Amino acid sequence: MGRRAVERPVGAVTRGTTHPNRLRRMDRWIAAAHGSALRRTADPAGPVAVDLGYGAAPWTAVELLGRLRAECPDVSVVGIEIDPARVEAALPYAREGLSFARGGFEVPLPDGRRPMLIRAANVLRQYDEHEVAPVWDRLRARLAPGGLLVEGTCDEIGRRHAWVAIGPEGPRTVTLAARLGSLGLPSDLAERLPKALIHRNVPGEAVHAFLRDMDRAWAAASPYAALGARQRWMRTVAEVAAHWPVVDGPRRWRQGEVTVRWDALAPGGSGRGK
Repeated sequence: MGRRAVERPVGAVTRGTTHPNRLRRMDRWIAAAHGSALRRTADPAGPVAVDLGYGAAPWTAVELLGRLRAECPDVSVVGIEIDPARVEAALPYAREGLSFARGGFEVPLPDGRRPMLIRAANVLRQYDEHEVAPVWDRLRARLAPGGLLVEGTCDEIGRRHAWVAIGPEGPRTVTLAARLGSLGLPSDLAERLPKALIHRNVPGEAVHAFLRDMDRAWAAASPYAALGARQRWMRTVAEVAAHWPVVDGPRRWRQGEVTVRWDALAPGGSGRGK
């Protein structure tokens, strides 16, 4: 790796559960939202992305490289795990543009490089809510200028997913994404909210109000179900966007996504105001 492994990585070992294609929805959004920034990187060696806490098998790091290279051919990916046995097991998958290292929230990279992307999926679920903001601060301080931290959770096979996009200045947006054919109600996504929000899905909190409004709009859009779940979802999001600061458009809605400004959903956030 060009750098001695850190002796005491910051963080705790996760469960390590992982499956191929589990993070496809997050990766698809990252490629669309951050691909141009990756291509503009000032790093002469090309941009580097980190898959932080990839788990017991390296599938997600392998897939991240392929998906990002479709947008930025010179990007490289470093998979970082706190468990040395997981790093050892991943080494046979290393190749040009893909490497693995032991580490944690300090995000050790060779030659003092700073990542243009840190993806931390299903890492913070085991932490207490009060620990999230300090971890975000630590990770975003490691970003290169123009970099992005994407932190969130998903179910075991990637049907339901939610994440926060965080720039060097702080959190920007929250995205909910689903395989629409398996969705009963938009609020089914509540169980996959990031740790910063999952305990805030209670009356009086903005994220609870947003999911309530999504469910109401989903019910009102039931006639569109005859045209398919995608059309019903798009109608739902269009209705909600009249009252909430939705920052994406129909092209992303067609993918089963909706992205809202962080300050509208954050604890103590501004709620429906645009």
